Amino acid sequence: MKNFKFWAAAFCLTVVFSVNAQEKKKFKVHTVAFYNLENLFDTINDPTKYDEASPMMELKADRSEVYKKKVHNMARVIADVGSDVTNNTPALIGICEVENINVIEDVVNDPLLLGKDYGIVHFDGPDNRSIDVGLLYQKSLFQVVSKSTHTLKIYDDKTRKRVNTRDQLLVTGKLEGETMHIIVNHWPSRSGGEARSRPKRVAAAKLNKSIIDSLQSIDPYAKIITMGDLNDDPTNSSVKDVLKAESDKNKVDFKGIYNPYIDMFKKEGLGTTAYRDAWSLFDQIMITKPFLDKDYSNFTYYKAGIFNKYYLVNKKGRYKGYPLRSFADGGFTNGFSDHFPVYIYLVKEVKDTDTTSETEVKKN
Repeated sequence: MKNFKFWAAAFCLTVVFSVNAQEKKKFKVHTVAFYNLENLFDTINDPTKYDEASPMMELKADRSEVYKKKVHNMARVIADVGSDVTNNTPALIGICEVENINVIEDVVNDPLLLGKDYGIVHFDGPDNRSIDVGLLYQKSLFQVVSKSTHTLKIYDDKTRKRVNTRDQLLVTGKLEGETMHIIVNHWPSRSGGEARSRPKRVAAAKLNKSIIDSLQSIDPYAKIITMGDLNDDPTNSSVKDVLKAESDKNKVDFKGIYNPYIDMFKKEGLGTTAYRDAWSLFDQIMITKPFLDKDYSNFTYYKAGIFNKYYLVNKKGRYKGYPLRSFADGGFTNGFSDHFPVYIYLVKEVKDTDTTSETEVKKN
């Protein structure tokens, strides 16, 4: 694969953030992440769903063993995202391409994650492929206040029949006592071509914007995180024109949205998934302006990244350099996903009276 550039987070455990040359402050750091789990289906045929076409059900043998490996591989990645900085698994992680609550429970009950006591927010959705979105949260750090699912109504441009796709998940909760809202997305695919399918993703962006607008109408200072596999790049009209996401923190309006992945895609050529030797950056995490305020007595945005450690990358063959996916050519590769996870760090100043875990930060 030619001209591919890779970028991985290279922070040390003690991150530096300084207010001035003389003053040092200590911060607690939490990871908020998103990961497309690539067809995480169980081995049981559900007569109420179209799961027969899943890669798991198409395997001719050893489904149970493959399923165990797939679940463990997903847990391994989730446990690793952001841990080099926080020495912890993500406080919050949105997921997509999961068949049901059972497969999510199997992931969080893997030995690598069991001790973190993850809670799950999930609704069965209407998607034709029987895949849903969900949110995992560490119960010791985040308490759910409310949850809701928001249906995207779209129609085939030729038949005008309803296209059943993923709902958008809204979770309101408190991260160590601070209220924030998380929206988890998996927008319609590019099946039929980017141009033909574009209106479906524009419609998804409009639904997402309406959820954000509703939250901001109640509280203009609402801290909102919208994340997901958008099947669009940061430069596509759904993100650029509908959400009006900005790449420059200084240009974000009062109720605006900041997207740290715009410059990663435009200026650095980075991506989260690859097709025909070209990167796409479909997986994104965006935040509203209150996360950008430099009031470190509350959780504030610190940095964003694409988690593409060496073991997640295909090392050989035609797809060298691509994400090492789980399924290919009708079989299981013992890989992970055809998407890299994405993440952001949220930081909050630790006062001398606060005895919780902390990371020392200085400003570069």
